[in-house]
Amino acid sequence: MFKSGYYITAELRLKHPGQLEQAKAALAQLCQQSLTEPGCSLFTAHHDASQPNRFVLWERFDDEAAFKAHFAAPHTQHYIAQDLTEVVQYFQTDTLPSH
Repeated sequence: MFKSGYYITAELRLKHPGQLEQAKAALAQLCQQSLTEPGCSLFTAHHDASQPNRFVLWERFDDEAAFKAHFAAPHTQHYIAQDLTEVVQYFQTDTLPSH
């Protein structure tokens, strides 16, 4: 189903409740642009309807180098500069081997 890789699950928190729509639009754009990066095959944002200030990102990169390169990309730097969200926690995982 999913191939092995460098998976990231990140929980983000909206910094200013009045910027919810701006954050949604900015995250959607970040997802779209991140998927054009070499080594990125999954980058999707989820919004928690029960906690409107909470987002979850699911990401897959080929390796740690591709993940680190993501943060140097101009679109990632632009998103960070908007100061809309903060990282609450994140996890790096990989798929279990199939038998």
